[in-house]
Amino acid sequence: MKLHVFPPSPRGAKVLALASHLGIDAEVVMVDLFNGGNQAPAFKALNPNAKMPVLEDGDFVLWESNAILQYLAAKKPESGMWPTDPRRQADVSRWQFWDAAHWDPLCATFIFERIVKQMTGQGAPDAALLAKAETDFQRFAPVLNGTLKGRRWITGDTLTVADFGLGSPLMYAQPAGIPLAEYPEIARWYAALAELPAWKKAAPMQE
Repeated sequence: MKLHVFPPSPRGAKVLALASHLGIDAEVVMVDLFNGGNQAPAFKALNPNAKMPVLEDGDFVLWESNAILQYLAAKKPESGMWPTDPRRQADVSRWQFWDAAHWDPLCATFIFERIVKQMTGQGAPDAALLAKAETDFQRFAPVLNGTLKGRRWITGDTLTVADFGLGSPLMYAQPAGIPLAEYPEIARWYAALAELPAWKKAAPMQE
């Protein structure tokens, strides 16, 4: 198995963290986004979207980070990371879809504007985009915060791929200025996630 990733990216880090957590041995192939690695013909043959991460498992190629999380976890059903019960599986999927539609894009704005632009010399943060991200965060963070009350993990007492997906952008919460101060349940939940050995190994900002 190969995982084509750019480890500083939360989307790459979360699949590395899950593979490590599950004890799945995979060759890590670096895709240097800062130097156009995702535009290389060999990489675009794997993913025509020119985005990472990409998983290769023999002749099977899979892209989209949340799909990769599901696939990896399905290889270790005893972990409970990808439930087999239809209702529990649907609950996990619900949060992965919510992540892709709402949480990840708004968190990515904070990360790109306040970190990536500085690292790649793309100029100052866009105040209008950050203002919209702040507004969106105040809309969606209460949903996550409220759900986490009385729960150890997002769907209950069992850690799942939904936690790995939702938690990944928070690796950069402090330097990106993601406003968690008003949301103690999110902060508590992420602190527990950040203590996992596999998370510490994969999270760039915790090295």
